[in-house]
Amino acid sequence: MIGNDFTILSDTLQDGVRHITAQPSALVCSQQIDFDLDAEGKIHNLKYIRGCNGNLKAIGRLLEGMDATQAADTLAGVDCKERGTSCTDQLSRILRSL
Repeated sequence: MIGNDFTILSDTLQDGVRHITAQPSALVCSQQIDFDLDAEGKIHNLKYIRGCNGNLKAIGRLLEGMDATQAADTLAGVDCKERGTSCTDQLSRILRSL
């Protein structure tokens, strides 16, 4: 499937919190996605490196404390410029892979 070429660069656990750093598909503008998952599977501290700065900061705020499964379902299939994926769709794919 187009856009499934993301890479999990690190997945660490400290004090019950997973910290994930991933490199999304080369089809999107962002170059890195960092976030934490707490013991209940809620997203925290989501940050994108590069991409549409204001929009991606807003996504981080909107998803703060959201259940990862719900976020993945909400963002799945969002397309940017007919690339078959987007920065937020990449997050969805990464979350589902965990």
